[in-house]
Amino acid sequence: MKKPFAITLDPGSSLANHTGTWRTSRPVYVDRLPPCNEACPAGEDIQGWLYLAESGDYHRAWQELVKNNPMPSLMGRVCYHPCETACNRGKLDSAVSVHAVERFLGDQARKHGWKYERAGKPTGKRVLIVGAGPSGISAAYQLARLGHSVTIHEAGPFAGGMMRFGIPKYRLPRDVLEGEIRRIVADLGITLKLDTRVDDILAAMKAGKFDAAFLAVGAHIGKRAYIPAGSSAKILDAVSVLRSMEGEEPPKLGRRVVVYGGGNTALDVARTAKRLGAEEAIIVYRRTREKMPAHDFELEEALQEGVMVKWLSTIKHADAGAITVERMRLDDKGFPQPTGELETLDADSVVLALGQDVDLSLLDKVPGLEIADGVVKVGRNMMTAYPGVFAGGDMVPSERTVTVAVGHGKKAARHIDAWLRGAAYEAPAKHAAASFERLNPWYYSDAPKTVQPVLDTSRRQSTFDEVQGGLDASTALFEARRCLSCGNCFECDNCYGVCPDNAVIKLGPGQRFQFNYDFCKGCGLCEQECPCGAIEMRPEVI
Repeated sequence: MKKPFAITLDPGSSLANHTGTWRTSRPVYVDRLPPCNEACPAGEDIQGWLYLAESGDYHRAWQELVKNNPMPSLMGRVCYHPCETACNRGKLDSAVSVHAVERFLGDQARKHGWKYERAGKPTGKRVLIVGAGPSGISAAYQLARLGHSVTIHEAGPFAGGMMRFGIPKYRLPRDVLEGEIRRIVADLGITLKLDTRVDDILAAMKAGKFDAAFLAVGAHIGKRAYIPAGSSAKILDAVSVLRSMEGEEPPKLGRRVVVYGGGNTALDVARTAKRLGAEEAIIVYRRTREKMPAHDFELEEALQEGVMVKWLSTIKHADAGAITVERMRLDDKGFPQPTGELETLDADSVVLALGQDVDLSLLDKVPGLEIADGVVKVGRNMMTAYPGVFAGGDMVPSERTVTVAVGHGKKAARHIDAWLRGAAYEAPAKHAAASFERLNPWYYSDAPKTVQPVLDTSRRQSTFDEVQGGLDASTALFEARRCLSCGNCFECDNCYGVCPDNAVIKLGPGQRFQFNYDFCKGCGLCEQECPCGAIEMRPEVI
């Protein structure tokens, strides 16, 4: 029987037909910037270290993480994780618990004694860091890795800065804080001098023969507000209260404590008061809950512990054992206005949590600096107007969080390194953002967020034990695997499987794929079926 013409063709002969010539657009593999990476003030490659954690290689994941942030045990506990707010997974079910996995990796490093490593050879350059808080430690770590000799001068008796004196123990246990800093200092050969106050930065640089300095003094001075008060009224500031918790004698606040303010520090003081035995801890705040600058999850924890909040209220007068508050209302622009309605509250002490200032007196003899609103102006390279003197953290205009401070330290270190070499540091260009609209969510199964264990409420009211527990190896692995790998190929083989022209070539594990454009017709199936949006179609240029 005579066979149909099409069947009698040698199948291999189709290779002679370069069907790619039919194409009007071509697929291209791309790398995009994940929203978590973009949102991280410390500049972590979150997707990069999560990818390593997914395979259970926690040591390599930690090594990748600490390239940008040397304190994952701390950050995993105190960072307000804007990465999770930006996480695309939040539009499917709930965001990846990045901070929980980060904390797990940091705790594993402490448990197993993983070592920090230098990245550069000794340069012979000496850098002075003023302040052993998050920004100072971060800068010292990065500079030491680059080969510079680093000395930290810390005015206080302990390292940690506002992480120690501004964050209560129930959020950041002191053994975790001390262990992380101790390992950084020891592994990288950093010189840490405690109880060493710097009153004149230029004199200190000259005396120590330093080539550059990074100023990272924290905001340790509590802001005050004028409140009419009787001579026997007990009015304290929040920073002093939290600082005194590091001493031998905790502060005596009384049975009824009123905290004036609406930030995270106000919540920390109120929660601390409850743990010290206060029967009532009341926050007086001028605006509504929606306007409160404190993070909502911290407010929820405070309410669970019995802290009360007096919304739309301001303190008019304080006296021994009582305060007078006035009811407020919000005007059309959202600003609180007095109503004339007064109320008396019992209060053994009033704690003002109205923000903090930085002591800039060490800059008094530095010429040419621009100081405004209690902070010093710096350029894009983090250097002040005086050559060789850089600043970051609470000392410069920015949001005051641990994560921002760590990012400042890293950024300043890179610019200091370049300045010492007579060059200028240029940050690499960023990829385009990996938006949720570019993903194919059909391919991702439901995977509820891992819930971290929480200390029982009764114990939270009477002890300073850590409130939130960590993940174990199995739950950390599960949480890491919830990452969608937004915008970057993770070798799922979808493109390889759906291509009707067999025009996708596998390059081997870890090498991804490439297109054979001789046969790709540009149908776009690969782009449509890519789960993570790592392929885009581009018009052919004729």
